[in-house]
Amino acid sequence: MDAGLVADLRKSIQHCAERGLSVASKWSSELYYAIPSHKRDTLISEAFATFSTSTPARSRSPRPSLSFADPSPAPTAPLSISITPGNQAHLLPHSLDVHTQEIEWEAQDEAALLAAQAFMAAKEFTRVEFTVKGCKSAKARFLYVYSCFLAAERKAQRDWYKQNNTRGQPPVPINRLLTTLLDMVKDATDPWLLFLKALFLSRLNRREEAIESIIRSISGYQWNWSVWTLLCSCVGDGDELSALLPLLPLPATHPLVLLFQIRTMNELHSPSENELAMCDRLLGDDCFRDSVWVMSLRACALYHLHDFGQAEKQFEKILAVAPYRIDDIDVYSNILYVTDNRLKLSRLAHEFLELDKDRPEVCCLVGNHYSLRAEHEKAVKYFRRATELDRTYLSAWTLMGHEYVEMKNSHAAIEAYRRAVDVNRKDYRAWYGLGQAYELLSMHRYALHYYQHATALRPYDVRLWQAQGACYEEIGRLKEAVECLKRALLGADPREITIHLKLAKLHEDLDEPTEAAAYHRRVVEICCIEERPVQDYAKSSIYVARHHMMIPGGDLLLAKDYLERIASSNTEEVAQASDWLKKLKSVLITRPTIPTTGETSDR
Repeated sequence: MDAGLVADLRKSIQHCAERGLSVASKWSSELYYAIPSHKRDTLISEAFATFSTSTPARSRSPRPSLSFADPSPAPTAPLSISITPGNQAHLLPHSLDVHTQEIEWEAQDEAALLAAQAFMAAKEFTRVEFTVKGCKSAKARFLYVYSCFLAAERKAQRDWYKQNNTRGQPPVPINRLLTTLLDMVKDATDPWLLFLKALFLSRLNRREEAIESIIRSISGYQWNWSVWTLLCSCVGDGDELSALLPLLPLPATHPLVLLFQIRTMNELHSPSENELAMCDRLLGDDCFRDSVWVMSLRACALYHLHDFGQAEKQFEKILAVAPYRIDDIDVYSNILYVTDNRLKLSRLAHEFLELDKDRPEVCCLVGNHYSLRAEHEKAVKYFRRATELDRTYLSAWTLMGHEYVEMKNSHAAIEAYRRAVDVNRKDYRAWYGLGQAYELLSMHRYALHYYQHATALRPYDVRLWQAQGACYEEIGRLKEAVECLKRALLGADPREITIHLKLAKLHEDLDEPTEAAAYHRRVVEICCIEERPVQDYAKSSIYVARHHMMIPGGDLLLAKDYLERIASSNTEEVAQASDWLKKLKSVLITRPTIPTTGETSDR
C-alpha cells in the first residue's frame, strides 16, 4: 500500500459523505481507521510532501472546503468493453478549464450545497431536490438526481406497504420515476453521475449497460464503494466474475479489486481457499491489518465453506475489537445455531437486543435464538419484524421459510421463499427451501424444478444433489437418481457412507447387483478403516458375501471373511450370517477357491 492509495482512501470519506453516500463513506472510514496509525501518518505525510513538491501552483477558490473532487486519475489499464462514441470524455483527466469552472460553480453553490448536505443527512430528500434544483456544479446535479431517486423510492415503498397482504400487491415496490431519472443522466461523463446511471439501468434490468457504466464510473473515480457494491449485484456467477475482472481499469492486485472479488464470491455463496488467501493478504501489515470489515469478509467466507469452528473464532475476534458492531451479526448467529451453541447464542441475543432492537440483523439473531429453542412462533415474529424493517433483507425471508417448514405450514413457507427469490434470484437457499416446501406437499416434480435451480447456483453442494436424487426416486426415475447421487459423492466427505448405501439400494432396485455390491463393499471398507461398530456395515457385508457366492468366479475367501466377522459379532444379522456361512462351506467343498490378484484370506 503506497502513500497515494492511502491519500485517495482518506479523501473518499469526505467525497462520498458530501454526496449523501453514507454507506460508502462509512466503509472508507472503517478501512482508513484500520490502517496502523504509525503507517497511516507516515504515508499521509509522504502524500502531502509529494503533492506540495510536484503540483504546480494554481489559483484557489475562496471556499476551498467545498472544492470539486481532485482531477480523476487516468485508468491504469485499457478497457476491453465497447465504448459508445461521444461517451469517452470522463476517461481522460479533467482539463484545467473544466476543473476551474467546477471550482467557480461550487463556490457559487456553496450555501445551497451546505444546506442540501444537511437535508440529505436528515433524509429530507424533497428539500434537497428543491434546494439544488437551479445549481450548476456537478456535485449539485448529483445531489438533485440522487435525492429525486430516494424520494421516489420512499414513495414506492409506502405505496407497496399500503397493498400489503392484498391480491394486487406486486412482488417488489415499483419506482415509476426510473426512466425519467435515467434520461437526466443518459449523457453523463462525471463518474458520480455515471454511478447513478448504472444504478437506474440495473433497476430497469438492463444489466450489460449497467456494467459498462459502472466500469466507466470506476475509471473516473475508484474509491466509491457504492459502485463496487452495485457491480457485485450485477454478477450472476463465478464465471461471469472471471470474465469481468480483466475489464476493470485497475490491476488484479489492487486492494479494491481483491475486496470486490471476495465480496462477490461471498454474495454468490461460493468462496474458495483463494478468497481466504486474499483476506489474509489484506489483513497483513502492509494493508488493513485491524479492519473488522475485512475480518468479517473472512468470517463469512469460512461460514460459506462450512468451516464453522474457524468462522466462530473469527467472529469472536471481531467482537473483541468492535463489541458494538452489528453488521453480519446474523451470520454469526447462524453459525451458533448450526453448532447448537445455545448458551452463547442466548447471551448474544440479549446483549444485542438491548443495544439496538430495530436493526434487522438483531431481529434475525433473536429469531435464531428462539428457533434453536424450538419456539417457532416467536422466531417467525422476529424474522417478520426484520422484513418489515428492511424488505430486501434476504436472510429474514429465508429463515422465516425454514420456520414455517418446521411448523409444517408449507403454504406460508412457499410465500416466504418466493419473497426471498424476488429479492435475490442468486441465493440458492431460497430455491432449496421452495423445493423442501413442495416436497412436504408431495409435489415432487415441482420440488425437482426448484432443486435444479439451487444446484445450478451451487453445483458442489452435497445436500442439493441428494435432495434432487430423492425427488427422482419418488417419481420413479431411478437412473437419474443414481446420477444425482454420484454427483453428490464428488463433494462428499470421503468417510461418508449414507450416499453409498443409497446408491447400493438404487442399483438393487434397478436389478444391477454387481454395481450394488461394489457400493456395499465400499461401505464395509470405510467402516473398517474408521473402526465403526459392526452393525453399521453388517447388512452390506452379507450382501457382498452373498453376491460373491452367487456369481461365477466370485471371491469366496472374501465372502467367508465378511460372514465370519458378522457371525462372531452381537448384531441382529448374526443368524443370517451364520446361515450363509453354512451354505458357503458347502460351496467351498464343491468349488475350489482361487484368490483374486492382491486378495488373500487375511484381508
